[in-house]
Order: sequence, then C-alpha cells, then structure tokens
Amino acid sequence: MITNLDPLRTSSYDYSLPENLIAKYPANPPTSAKLLVYNRITKEIIHTTFEHLLSFIPKNTNIFFNDTKVIKARIFGSKLTGGKVELLFNKPLVDNKFLVFIRGKVHIDTILFFQYDLNVKVLELNEDGSRVVKFYQNNKELDFLELVDILNKIGHLPLPHYLKRDDEKDDETTYQTLFAKNYGAVAAPTASLHFTPKLLEELKNSFDTHYLTLHVGAGTFKPVEVENILEHPMHSEYYEIPRNSINILDSSKKILAVGTTVTRTIEYFNDTKKSCGEANLFLHPLNQPKRVDYLLTNFHLPKSTLLMLVASFIGVEESLKLYNIAIKEKYKFFSYGDGMLIL
Repeated sequence: MITNLDPLRTSSYDYSLPENLIAKYPANPPTSAKLLVYNRITKEIIHTTFEHLLSFIPKNTNIFFNDTKVIKARIFGSKLTGGKVELLFNKPLVDNKFLVFIRGKVHIDTILFFQYDLNVKVLELNEDGSRVVKFYQNNKELDFLELVDILNKIGHLPLPHYLKRDDEKDDETTYQTLFAKNYGAVAAPTASLHFTPKLLEELKNSFDTHYLTLHVGAGTFKPVEVENILEHPMHSEYYEIPRNSINILDSSKKILAVGTTVTRTIEYFNDTKKSCGEANLFLHPLNQPKRVDYLLTNFHLPKSTLLMLVASFIGVEESLKLYNIAIKEKYKFFSYGDGMLIL
C-alpha cells in the first residue's frame, strides 16, 4: 500500500516498469487497446477496452480533442567539415526563427546542410540545449509553411526515444490522429490515437465534440530533474482555441479532455481567458484542474509532468496505485500503449 507520499517531491512519482510493457507498436485495431476506467467518487476500477469507451462517458458530456498535426521533424544532414548532424524541429519563433535541438557540436554561425538544398544557420545557443536557427533553401529564407513542406519530404516522424526504433511507413498513419489538421507538433496527442473512424463517428452521434489546437513540443518528454517539482522550468507550447469551443469552455457544461494536452490548454484558458498564445501551465496535486471534469489519457513516464498532471486529478497515492494495477494486469504503457479514463 502506497501512503504518505509528498506531492512536491519528484521521487514520489517514481515507479518500476518492466521493459516488455512499453508499447513499441499500437494495438491493432486501435479499439482493442485496454482501457482502465476509474471512478474518483466510488473508487471503482473497471478493466475494459476502447471499443466500449462510449458506455462509460457520462451523458451530456462535451468532448474536446487536440487537432494538432505531427511534423516529420527529425532530419539528418552534415556540417561543412562532413561531420554528421541530426536536427529536431521544435517550434517556430518570430521573424522566421525556429527553436530546434541539434545532435552534434555546433557554434553560432555554423551552417548545416540537408537534402533539397536545405541549409540551417545557427543563431543562438540556449542553456537548455536548444538552438535558435533560420532555415534557407537556395539562399531563400523560409517561413513556417515552406519549411514544413520540405520537412515532410525529407524528414522522419519524431517517435519518442523510449520506442528504441526508427520510424516506419505505418507510423505516418498510426502516429497521427484521425482529425490531425494543423501542422506544428513534434509529438502526437496520444490519447486520441485509439480512435477508429467507426468509434469517432459513434462518439459524435452520442456527444457534442469540439476541437482546439496545442502544438505538442519536445518539452513534453523533458524529465523533471529537480526534487522539488515547483522548481521545474515548465515548457511552453503554442495553442489556439476557436470561438465555438470557447463558448463551451465559458459555460458550465461537463467536459471530457481527451489527453493531457487538451487538459493543459483548457485549464490555461480558464486561468487567463486568452484564446491563443503560449501555454506553460503545470498541473499537479497542489495546482488542480478547475474546468475539466473527466480525463482520457495514456500511461505516462515515471517522474514526468504528465504523471503529475494525472495526480492533479486523483492524487499521488491513487495514481501510483492505479499504475501498479495496470502493470499487474499487463497494460501497455506510453505513446502507443493502453489508456485510462478518469471519471
């Protein structure tokens, strides 16, 4: 039995996961993935599959999805010296500048060379390991949409490191949601990957569904490296919420957030009333959600801000209890893994 865990200590969010429970590939079909349903009021736990999801969602619930689209953000190239480099696009800044991560030593003014006559000039080196760069093709400075077009030709999907494999052709479909629309993410909103066209249609026939956009950045995988979680520098990600979605958020209607990205966006809007911008909200047991009623999510990495977000709904002890039950029941974990519905 897990008791007396300090919600402000990173070590409280640790658990041991057998390697074989990390999902390397998605369930086929996606609706065959396991689903742990947990009721916060009754403490009841039900083991089912995503095929039966709709029978557990309370009536008159409004369901929110993230319609961001994953870019082929990982590209491989070389320096003028011939040394190889790997670049991971993170997000656009202003004035056609971009935040990236580069594997390989670079300096300010270093030029990197890629396919399709794509060049990168390093402008700034940040302390967190990120780099500010500009992209050029045939000496023409590229804007975001021009860059995405090239990345999607020469790049690779940025699968999470824990999959320990290269991206494959099937990932181009399975690592995008059915409703992915707005390019900008370097990681998929994975709770939505379980939906098939049939399940999504049934959901829309039974519930009011809404969309918002949060471009998931590389920071979502950044581990919490300080023992006091309040000292963790929370990453920020660009979001937009359309007017029709805001109308629901400003109402008193019940909301199910499909994923942690949707939850953070809704709660950031609830705090700030800004319909777009950079969201950097850190949800944890001492900063609990105020607008989201229910959460559908996958199982997350130990000591991660995503696990802390889950704990903001149900507490640290209950989160670890459910995770250990999931391990015992051989649920699959992380991006391509099984899910949990918190009611």
